[in-house]
Amino acid sequence: MIVLLSSALVGQGQRRAAAATSDAANYLPASDAVAIIDAKRLLNETMPSILGNDPAKLAQANAEVEKFKTRTGIDPRSFDRVALGVRFTYPNANTTKLETVAIAHGTFDAKSLIASARAAANGKAREEKYRGATITIINVNDQMKVFGLWNMKVDQLAICVLDPNSLAMGSVANVHAAIDAGKRGRASADLISLALRDPNAVAGFGANVPRELLNKLDVGNDTMAKDVSSIQQVYGSIGSTQTDVSIMLVAKTDSVQSAKNLGDTVQGLQQLGGLFIGRLAQPRKALAENALANLKITPRGNELEIRTQVTAANLAALIK
Repeated sequence: MIVLLSSALVGQGQRRAAAATSDAANYLPASDAVAIIDAKRLLNETMPSILGNDPAKLAQANAEVEKFKTRTGIDPRSFDRVALGVRFTYPNANTTKLETVAIAHGTFDAKSLIASARAAANGKAREEKYRGATITIINVNDQMKVFGLWNMKVDQLAICVLDPNSLAMGSVANVHAAIDAGKRGRASADLISLALRDPNAVAGFGANVPRELLNKLDVGNDTMAKDVSSIQQVYGSIGSTQTDVSIMLVAKTDSVQSAKNLGDTVQGLQQLGGLFIGRLAQPRKALAENALANLKITPRGNELEIRTQVTAANLAALIK
């Protein structure tokens, strides 16, 4: 029985990974960072597990999902996966801006979806043709929670059905980039592979760490700055069970010694963390104590892996 169950679970994970791999890169433009989100699990498993002990917050999160649908005409519950392509830009010497496009994978009826988006816009919508595709641009001008959990200010949203299973959302310029990328996509296969490293994750990500980005980080003393400057890529994942949320972050450095030095620095910060946690107010204090108690730091070759997990109840206490 145990062998059969194990085989079934492994097979399920492999099928999920294969399905994600087959469409994850579709329409993603060249990006500095890529994230892949299992939207079905996030909405149907992770969100209820985090907020399940607080019916009022769970109802509020579900209401935010409905609000997104009402304001944009797009139902996030129709998504299977969402792939995010992020490009770093540097408007000035002190600023880093994230240019993001979301490619939702599911099953979409182009005509009904666009009709819903236009109806939701209450006359504040326009259409634009680009390389044979129709982009609908709506003025949202509202604060919304993506997937009912993360706050985001949405001003103008461009929407384009790219094929029966792919939908692009973002600024007009970023949707143009998705159309230009086409079904084969232009995002780095390496970054997509990093984002899909854990086939059982609710969300995974992979990112390059450009020199321009590191130069804008104020990390304190020279030793710490040197350790951070050795990082070339980061990747990781978020997982969930009925009681816990797990986080893994891996930094790929330029050498084995750099990974060891970075690990020593992080361990030093871990020891100092206990001193600062005492100054935090609840519920942040409980969450930080939980994360610090479960923190595991492991150098592996030129990589440094950091893992932790927190209880769903502690995380739920921070969600407003």
